[in-house]
Amino acid sequence: MRFVRTIHTYYGFGIFVITFFIAFPILLVPIIFPRAFRLVGVVNRWWARTVFTLVFLPFRVEYREKLKRKQSYIFCPNHFSYIDIPTMGLNHHNTIFVGKNDYENIPLFGYMYRKLHITVDRSKLKSRATTVKRSLAAIDDGKSLVIFPEGGIITEKDPVLARFKDGAFRMAIEKQIPIVPVTIPHNWIILPPDEFLLRWHPMKVIFHEPIQTKGMTLDQVATLKAQVFEIIHTELQRHLSHENRPHLVG
Repeated sequence: MRFVRTIHTYYGFGIFVITFFIAFPILLVPIIFPRAFRLVGVVNRWWARTVFTLVFLPFRVEYREKLKRKQSYIFCPNHFSYIDIPTMGLNHHNTIFVGKNDYENIPLFGYMYRKLHITVDRSKLKSRATTVKRSLAAIDDGKSLVIFPEGGIITEKDPVLARFKDGAFRMAIEKQIPIVPVTIPHNWIILPPDEFLLRWHPMKVIFHEPIQTKGMTLDQVATLKAQVFEIIHTELQRHLSHENRPHLVG
């Protein structure tokens, strides 16, 4: 079984690389012409759907409420697997990512990621401050952001939701835009972070009802953060119980 998973993983990586080279020339358009930033979401959507289809991973995208096409949102998903990033490419709403700069040194891919998304070196205070400024400016430009509020993959085996960082919630309140909690319940099974070998399992991503922040002040960051945490945590518990696995610990 491990041999099959290894072959599947190498095959999946090959599909990822090949489709990236096909998508890269199109991604040069928003790099050269920043006003075409919505093309990033369009390409990410095509890329994610193509990769998951060719790698034989069935996926389902569920929206609990229809999103407004011209509205900017901050999407906050749980983060248990490296496959979560391409999974968020399935979003019907065009977005850019705000995340760690781990991918910047990958040839060509790192160049694309650095140019089209917002990266941060969490070990440097100046980088964190610059990332906040760039993120706020991106919202002013009409962009929607994907921010993993756990700050990275914290759990190594069981899907334990880590404590959320404040950044996404402070920005949502400061710009008075909605936050969308996102639950990705099965990716830790499909690509466990401690193994990095694909396992076949249906994929699902759930976009919950947007939480409005109009009228909120920065002293309500903790309240907003707890609300988003509880929504994702409850949904994860529900899926975990259906699989007859131990319940999550918050």
